[in-house]
Amino acid sequence: VQLQASGGGSVQPGGSLRLSCAASGSIRSISIMAWYRQAPGTPRERVATITEGGTTNYADSVKGRFTISRDNAKNTVDLQMSRLKPDDTAVYYCHANIYAATDFTFSPRWGQGTLVTVSS
Repeated sequence: VQLQASGGGSVQPGGSLRLSCAASGSIRSISIMAWYRQAPGTPRERVATITEGGTTNYADSVKGRFTISRDNAKNTVDLQMSRLKPDDTAVYYCHANIYAATDFTFSPRWGQGTLVTVSS
């Protein structure tokens, strides 16, 4: 089971980017999915979460600008980022609690990071 993230890149302040993450492998179920980010020299912070039922939660710093969504049938989670600021520059990681076919319970999984750079 693995998570594969994509969609990072460079954008000017005020611009938009969409990150995507797909879980693959033998999966029974996925509970909470999330996006985290880590800027150089700072701890990793949680950006947004979404439950299997679609309940979302956002960090105060991104409320009103970022939208998290998921497709349970495809085991994917997306992060639509708008009105980007230089402070949003970071490596973004997807995260999911996955109940794999080979496991006995849910286990946390991380995707590889994808770099988002917001600069003029």
